[in-house]
Amino acid sequence: MADIKTLNRAADNIRILAASMVEKAKSGHPGGAMGGADFINILYSEFLEYDPNNPRWEGRDRFFMDPGHMSPMLYSVLALAGKYTMDDLKNFRQWGSVTPGHPELDIERGVENTSGPLGQGHAYAVGAAIAAKFLKARLGNLMGQTIYAFISDGGIQEEVSQGAGRIAGHLGLDNLIMFYDSNGIQLSTQVKDVNQENVAAKYEAWGWKVITITGNDPSEIRKALQEAKAVKDRPTLIIGNTIMGKGAVDANGQSFENKVSTHGQPLGEAGGNLEKTIENLGGDPKNPFAVFPEVQALYANRAKELEEIVKNKKVQKDQWTKENPELAKKMESWFSGAVPDINWSEINQKPNAATRAASSTVLETLARQVENMVVSSADLSNSDKTDGFLKHTHSLTKNDFSGAFLQAGVSEFTMACLCVGMSLHGGVIPACATFFVFSDYMKPVVRVAALMEQPVKFIWTHDAFRVGEDGPTHEPVEQEAQIRLMEKLQNHKGKNSMLVLRPADVQETTASWKLAMENTHTPTALILSRQNIKDLPAKQDRFNESLQTSKGAYIVQEEEGYEIILLASGSEVSTLVEGAELLKKDGIKTRIVSVPSEGLFRAQPKEYQESILPKHKKKFGLTAGLPVTLEGLVGENGEIWGMNSFGYSAPAAILDEKLGFTSQNVYEQIKKMVK
Repeated sequence: MADIKTLNRAADNIRILAASMVEKAKSGHPGGAMGGADFINILYSEFLEYDPNNPRWEGRDRFFMDPGHMSPMLYSVLALAGKYTMDDLKNFRQWGSVTPGHPELDIERGVENTSGPLGQGHAYAVGAAIAAKFLKARLGNLMGQTIYAFISDGGIQEEVSQGAGRIAGHLGLDNLIMFYDSNGIQLSTQVKDVNQENVAAKYEAWGWKVITITGNDPSEIRKALQEAKAVKDRPTLIIGNTIMGKGAVDANGQSFENKVSTHGQPLGEAGGNLEKTIENLGGDPKNPFAVFPEVQALYANRAKELEEIVKNKKVQKDQWTKENPELAKKMESWFSGAVPDINWSEINQKPNAATRAASSTVLETLARQVENMVVSSADLSNSDKTDGFLKHTHSLTKNDFSGAFLQAGVSEFTMACLCVGMSLHGGVIPACATFFVFSDYMKPVVRVAALMEQPVKFIWTHDAFRVGEDGPTHEPVEQEAQIRLMEKLQNHKGKNSMLVLRPADVQETTASWKLAMENTHTPTALILSRQNIKDLPAKQDRFNESLQTSKGAYIVQEEEGYEIILLASGSEVSTLVEGAELLKKDGIKTRIVSVPSEGLFRAQPKEYQESILPKHKKKFGLTAGLPVTLEGLVGENGEIWGMNSFGYSAPAAILDEKLGFTSQNVYEQIKKMVK
């Protein structure tokens, strides 16, 4: 255990590096990073257990950063741990740098999550703690890791913190320790100007253990972490009262601490002085990007300690593997992200059912066959039909994580964060569900999940105005267009950032779930109907034909010498089939195309795309969403019937008639086009 003088020296080293990074980049947030340096130093030099030689060790502790603007602090401590070079720190916020302005998921360098939108990062930590508990219930003490989180005043204020705090306390996540860096300063004001709540009382009311300390005192930090590690049956919040810009001085050597300006500006621009600050912290202004010898020794010693800790853990795992060979195989498979072995053809769907009901049928099979899957619902399991999964398991509860269903309550944003956190932890396949219109609450999480390439399954039901009597507040109109933008957005690997599937009948639903389970690199959206849908016509075997869903678009039926292509996704496809029957009586021949995923379709060879939707052919698109949803598919040589307003409160059948989503209107619109 290092002496206090060495610990203070190491924290000052982090402060110098953090402030210098921001000054060199002429952009960033030095104040918070300087204030939080003491905690991050104690955590990494004494408590966090990880394998220096294997960053992906399943049993490692995880550290989730919430305030991404404090990235200089994280990069600096990871540099002390040997994960970044001084050149990496010098290139902070530059093109091609491994030290971006806000941390981006990089397990090899010790960055466990992409952070930036305040509040999400520590909610991921709650999800990771749930995953660790879930896995411990199945794998035993191999999953005894601690999940650490770091949150700031801004994250405490973001609404998602309420849901994360409530659920963590309700589940008694004693493997979760969160440090609240309470420095009283935010970007444009002091905290007291916007918030005077009793944070400690709030977390205690949620069932947390709360410890309040001087957040820049290494002795108090160490004692608090030791106490938190011993807590049982509840998570711990350590409130560290810290000093914004600790150690900062101005050109006259006078204190420049606790300034609002240092939150979001380099010290020099804020009114302080970097060179004087470096001198005040015991560094060399001419060589700020350096590690003090005693700090090098501190972290070298910690590396040796970690090697011994990991060595002992590996001995335990080897013994466990000998005693539990089958379980060991499962563990390896779960953490590898392998696609579960599922016999999809054996899933027996009821004909002409709602696709949410078809999803429920699939979930029943997944509950029985996928042992590491967790499904969550925002208090809608009997309506979004995730209760199909729940029938074969039970809910996660305090002190009992043997189940596989998370009752998240009415908290869509939080629920989505928790599922992303489970995915980040690894070993777990998470899925979460609510009504499609409430995907608006989840969009910020979906976006970051796509950035991090996390394969969370988002189940969104009640996919159109046919929610009916619930009225326009519950009727998604623009949501599909918004989510499908993610199909068009590429991630850094040049792939579609999300898989979006809106199946047209029960068999397409099975096929869509198959694609979702096979998609291990991006989030998947399953957009499902409330109302029953007639099965699409089959030439031979509807299930095998529905597997063409993997191509994003395929021909459902066509007549030789067809004049026009009718295309849609979801329940509108069956309406086109009925309209085609009316057109046939007038001698108008059609091709009908189901397009469950434009993203998958555009990923196919150009030859396939042209064979399904030839450019020279007229096209008619039908969508219960905005017409823009189908514009890229219909092109200039066609027309789209869609929604241009919010929905209305009325029975679904009446809305179909009033809004023109009937076979008769399809017939009339195409007659006009053909003429």
